Amino acid sequence: MTAKLTILKKRAEFLAAARAQHRGTKGLMLQGRARGDGDDEGLRVGFTCSKKVGNAVARNRAKRRLREVARAVLPSHGRAGWDYVLIGRHETTANRDFEDLKGDLIYALKKVHEI
Repeated sequence: MTAKLTILKKRAEFLAAARAQHRGTKGLMLQGRARGDGDDEGLRVGFTCSKKVGNAVARNRAKRRLREVARAVLPSHGRAGWDYVLIGRHETTANRDFEDLKGDLIYALKKVHEI
C-alpha cells in the first residue's frame, strides 16, 4: 500500500498528535494517532527537533534526515488516515546510520499501531 504524504503545519495538529500514542527508539521519537476524520486517502507527517538537539545547523540536519526516512518508510509501513510526528533526538538522529534509523521508524510504527 502506498499512501500520499502530507506535511503537518499547524500547531493544533502537532498538539493533537502529542496527546496520542508515542514510542521512542534510539534514533527518534514517534507520535502517532488515527485522525478519525473520514479522510482515509493519505497520511500526514510532521517533523520537529527541540533545542536540546543542538544549534540550528544540527536541528536542520536532524530534520532533513527525518524527512528522508519518512519518505522511505511511511508510504509502505504507515496507515492511511493517521497523523505522525517524528521528533529528533540529541546527537543520535543526525549521526545514526540511515538503515538503523529506518529500522527505528519501522519498529516504532509497529508498536504504535498495535496499541
